[in-house]
Amino acid sequence: MSHATGGPRPEAGPPSSHASLAERPLQVPVRADGVHLLGQSGGSGYREAPSLVRRADGQTLQLTRLLYLVLEGADGNRTVEEIAQHATQGSGRLVSAENVRALMDSQLLPMGLLRLAGGSQPEVKKADPLLGMRFRYTVTDPERTRKITAPFAVLFNPLIVVAVTAAFLAACWWVLMVKGLGSATHEAFANPALLLLIFAITILSAGFHEFGHAAAARKGGATPGAMGAGLYLVWPAFFTDVTDSYRLGRGGRLRTDLGGLYFNAIVAVAIMGLWWATGFDALLLVVVTQILQMVRQLLPLVRFDGYHILADTTGVPDLFQRIKPTLLGLLPWHWGKPENKVLKPWARAVVTVWVLVTVPLLLFSLAMMVLALPRLLATAWDSAGRQRDMLAASLSDGDLAGAAVRALAIAAVALPMLGMLYILFRLLRQLVTGLWKKTRGKVLQRTVAMAAVAALLAGLGWAWWPDGGTYRPVQPYERGTLADATSSIVPQGSTVLREGRSGTTVALWPEGAAKPTRENPQLSMVLVPAEKSGSGTASAATAAGTAAPSWVFPFDRPAAPEEDGNQALAVNTTDGSVTYSVAFALVWAEDGEPVDARNEAYAFASCSGCAAVAVGFQVVLIVGEADVIVPENLSAAANYNCLDCLTYALASQLVLTLDGPLGTGSFEQLNALWAEIAEYGRNIQNVPLSEIQARLAGYKEQITAIITADPSATRTKGTPAPTGTAAPTGTNAPAGAPTGPASQAPAGGAPAPAPTQAPTAPATQPAAGNPPPSYAPIETPLPTADTGGTAPAVEPQPTANPS
Repeated sequence: MSHATGGPRPEAGPPSSHASLAERPLQVPVRADGVHLLGQSGGSGYREAPSLVRRADGQTLQLTRLLYLVLEGADGNRTVEEIAQHATQGSGRLVSAENVRALMDSQLLPMGLLRLAGGSQPEVKKADPLLGMRFRYTVTDPERTRKITAPFAVLFNPLIVVAVTAAFLAACWWVLMVKGLGSATHEAFANPALLLLIFAITILSAGFHEFGHAAAARKGGATPGAMGAGLYLVWPAFFTDVTDSYRLGRGGRLRTDLGGLYFNAIVAVAIMGLWWATGFDALLLVVVTQILQMVRQLLPLVRFDGYHILADTTGVPDLFQRIKPTLLGLLPWHWGKPENKVLKPWARAVVTVWVLVTVPLLLFSLAMMVLALPRLLATAWDSAGRQRDMLAASLSDGDLAGAAVRALAIAAVALPMLGMLYILFRLLRQLVTGLWKKTRGKVLQRTVAMAAVAALLAGLGWAWWPDGGTYRPVQPYERGTLADATSSIVPQGSTVLREGRSGTTVALWPEGAAKPTRENPQLSMVLVPAEKSGSGTASAATAAGTAAPSWVFPFDRPAAPEEDGNQALAVNTTDGSVTYSVAFALVWAEDGEPVDARNEAYAFASCSGCAAVAVGFQVVLIVGEADVIVPENLSAAANYNCLDCLTYALASQLVLTLDGPLGTGSFEQLNALWAEIAEYGRNIQNVPLSEIQARLAGYKEQITAIITADPSATRTKGTPAPTGTAAPTGTNAPAGAPTGPASQAPAGGAPAPAPTQAPTAPATQPAAGNPPPSYAPIETPLPTADTGGTAPAVEPQPTANPS
């Protein structure tokens, strides 16, 4: 809920325009009914403090001292000559009867402040600013407002204010920093009835906020006016007319402005007491809603409480009307003009800063509203459709509370969209009507103005024309940058893939696999050619064995592998690069020796648009008996401060027990198979990550088949039983996000790694009766390279936990 404090703010009168004879004032001028003289504005930021007058329609106007004296003299008893004498005495300057008549005809009559010649009331047109409240509905008249808000004035006793403020600050600290909102959120969303209760309390507190403004005005001696509700910007809002607070000094007006925020604090403190009595954690969400309302109300950009606080602090109540003169005053040829000296220097400095901040932000918000409107409408329509389905399900289940929550969700989605459309419609209407009136009688200027309006409408039609992607709902994977917002209107023309931009590339996808779509995307790694160097050749690959990148991760580097250990460690800290580390090892264990071989794969990345892939494959063949067999197979992948990064770690281990040495034929088969495995490892960077685990599992089955088919290796009853698992671990997370097992590749591009020699372990078996040799695993990283070519796309892998 938004809240608008008070009625219309004071503004200057309309431009001078002579009234017709029929509209001249009476010979004995008299003020129009309902006109109230508020007097000179206290604490004004103007060099000459304006005097304030309120009309019957609630509009407050600023008058010069001379105009105010003339209007003050028009009490129905004084003639024009007597009014001139009254103005002369009050202003200290000579004012003639003709001067009075001229001021009445040109200023006071057009403002609707004097009765017409026949004694009839003037027709007045109330100001209708773009950022004003619409569709006002009055709930209480001024008399009723005064009665119902009178008891709350006592809450502004200084002792009570200090106690409430201290309790509110303590409650904010405890809820946000100590207790937290986890249990409150869970409890509220698990029970729709509690969610409705929180919503109802929040709505009531928004109305109570307005009580604060009215009670603060009464405390200062002003009389609050009507209270009601309307539509401000895109949200329903409550309002209270506290225009009479302009009778007060600066302190009284600031108390009135801050009264609503103070009553929000009272609600928060009361809710904390209710929570202490009931123990319902969901009530703590109300404290958060009060804080959020207060923060939003303090924004001085639009007519929230912060705007009024700034206006009353500077003594310039018409900030929006100061935008044009302030901007014109910044132009060199306007320096030194009298209109630039209307405000006091310090007030002018503050207003200038406010204008220079507010105008760009409002224009930016308007531009983004226009650009993003099609996609926001599509997203709202999609969200409302889902909520409608859930509403139907709740009704069919008889869950009335859940149905009410879904209905409120639909309203929360629809109202901002309707508000945005209404604002744009009013803006266009005011633009057209304003240009039409200003060019009356000027054919050439009107033609140019209407042509500009037609061009603007044509541009909007082109930007909002449905062409397949214009009205596409916002997807979870989109970042929501300015480039994303403008891409549907100004497509990116580059065909080179860059982070955050669209382009064209060639990708290979497994045959028979479901192709990704814009609505159902699949993460993939797209490797793009690197830019050529000045000599026309690609930059050389980092040679194996170069210094490892600095360790920037918030955990210790994995310990070096021990004897019989096998470790693949891929660490990448270079943006837009790919690092592979592959370690394959075949280990023979002698009879009676404990088997504690460890196979490890670690992939860590801390960069942007990069990838780190580690694959560890170990085969342990135990000849004879072993009392202790405790092999370990570990994989870990982590992103740290990464943006669009991929880390993939796969550790695959096979442990087999042989009763005796392999036969010559089986040994040759094992040698040939290991040579094939080594060749596969040398080219593993060209293999989609989705295929690596299955391929290594196939090799393990082939090794097992060779061992099982050899009689000398399986003399005892039964067959060798392989032990080991393949456990891919991968991450593809945004910067700073926690990572878990997943093997998904990013959609960003990275250069393909150059193939390097993968390790091979000699498949020499131990001789009968001799201790078998133990071959330590060889670790060979596949370094980063910037080479040309197109790499295969990588489809997502299922999550797997390391064994």
